[in-house]
Amino acid sequence: MSRIGRAAVMVGQRFEMREYPVPEPAPGTILLRQELAGICGTDLHNWQFQRLQGDILLGHENVGIVEELGEGVETDYLGKPLRVGDRVVFAPGTASGAYGFWSADAVPHFRGGFADYTYLGQPPTCVLRTTLPPEVAVLIEPFTIGVHAAMRARVQFGETVVIQGSGAIGLVTLVCAKVSGAGRLIVVGGPAGRLELAREMGADVVIDIAQVRDPAERTKLVREQTPRGAGADVVFECAGFLPAIPEGLGYLRYSGTFVEMGQFVDVGSLDLNPNQLLMRKNLRLEAIWGSTYEHFVRGLPVLEKNEFPFARMISHVLPLERVADGFDALSGSYRLDGRDAIKIAVKGGA
Repeated sequence: MSRIGRAAVMVGQRFEMREYPVPEPAPGTILLRQELAGICGTDLHNWQFQRLQGDILLGHENVGIVEELGEGVETDYLGKPLRVGDRVVFAPGTASGAYGFWSADAVPHFRGGFADYTYLGQPPTCVLRTTLPPEVAVLIEPFTIGVHAAMRARVQFGETVVIQGSGAIGLVTLVCAKVSGAGRLIVVGGPAGRLELAREMGADVVIDIAQVRDPAERTKLVREQTPRGAGADVVFECAGFLPAIPEGLGYLRYSGTFVEMGQFVDVGSLDLNPNQLLMRKNLRLEAIWGSTYEHFVRGLPVLEKNEFPFARMISHVLPLERVADGFDALSGSYRLDGRDAIKIAVKGGA
């Protein structure tokens, strides 16, 4: 008798609980018992703006336990022995399609994280064994976005860096900039609970957008925290809101670097003055698209040192049945069950 597993499927802006037969792993594939899957800003924007067609099983930030190994699977991506019961993380992007962006009803099922199981059947999948606790391991995919951004920005020792946005991407980018040598770190975001954690993770200055509502005033406060008031060396836009882009460009010094990393989903266009905000600043503009296997290989050892309060980033762990509550909170007040929402994870129940 085949096993049955549950999945929380996005149907328009609703989530439906559905049951599917659990696939037996084919040669070269792996079946995971899902532990945690993070709700990413990309998931949120796809839900808000309905950029994916059909009934979709979301969830591409995952950690799970090896339930079964297909024939021929003996090691992880780095050649470490892999056995049933091992905890693993994996890169969602593959040459044959990304986990978390598939039709839920397409066979084989369970190619997204908001479910009891995850079937790693998209070749080639970068699977990495880890001993991290699940509430830290689940952060590997967003952490690699920070790794990618810091590498592209070429953060130099002692530079002044601004991070726009204090959600998960902003917080991991803060850590990646810090370990890359940034000397002064400024975070512009909110709400207060996220900014408190940003301080614990190394921010020297935090600016609460709920307290300082005027972009011009925020720009003034940021520039006052930079050497000679000239502006930041590097600005990372992690907020994912279009108005943050011209505001962040205003934080930047002449010949500084601006890194766009908050627009993974098409949420529209904006007007800006290229002469004033781009040309006259003589800036370097970078825009990153996801992460590669290299960023997972580079990022995991840093995450495994666990030198920062990463686990505190997971403010809420919800059962599958409450996934909609997580999306609603991240789309509105950033509050859930009486606490500020930082990173919300969904727990599989297999």
